[in-house]
Amino acid sequence: MSVSLSSSQSAAARRRGVAAVGTVAALALTLVACGSSDDSDGSAVPGTRHGSGSASASATPGGAFNDADVKFAQQMIPHHQQAVDMAKLADGRAADSEIKELAAAIEKAQDPEINTMKGWLTSWGKPLAESSSSPAMGDMPGMDHGSDGGSGMPGMMSGKDMSDLEAAKGKEFDKQFAQLMIGHHEGAVTMAEDERKNGANADAKKLAGAVVTAQTAEIEQMNKIIARF
Repeated sequence: MSVSLSSSQSAAARRRGVAAVGTVAALALTLVACGSSDDSDGSAVPGTRHGSGSASASATPGGAFNDADVKFAQQMIPHHQQAVDMAKLADGRAADSEIKELAAAIEKAQDPEINTMKGWLTSWGKPLAESSSSPAMGDMPGMDHGSDGGSGMPGMMSGKDMSDLEAAKGKEFDKQFAQLMIGHHEGAVTMAEDERKNGANADAKKLAGAVVTAQTAEIEQMNKIIARF
């Protein structure tokens, strides 16, 4: 049976509908604001597969922190910086389109994460990693890319690794980049797993989770790339 509404009744119904939509939208915004700092599973990866922790983790994290959180930030900053430096070398050297895209994703993701972790250390009143050399540029003689070489940062490249990568071009660069970045990512995953196990700060553990998720996926991707060579 069809029921006709008067113009006044229709207007009232429309007003009630608009009010309901406004209430739902306000509630959604409230939930997003609350969830952005409490979701610590580290699974959100905006944009690319890589490194979404920087987009969701606060630069000034609240809550308790411990020595493991401080160590994670102090060591992951130079570790990330070296990955960014490696990724920048792809410009003008890489031939494989997938390597180019991967390098761009690494640079885009890890630069903001570096700034986020620097913000944490500042808010915690802790210094950046103390070193007169630049581990980001591989200035650590004798350090093998598959181990920490005594630095406490597994996966860091040696100076020779970085020099060899800089000198390579085309398919040779692509192969070296994938091989070296796999070892570098494996080191980052190890460090992030330690943070997830031993850290106390929710934001730091969330970023660690994002590192594990993203870089594990990229390791698989780079293994497939290498298999093509």
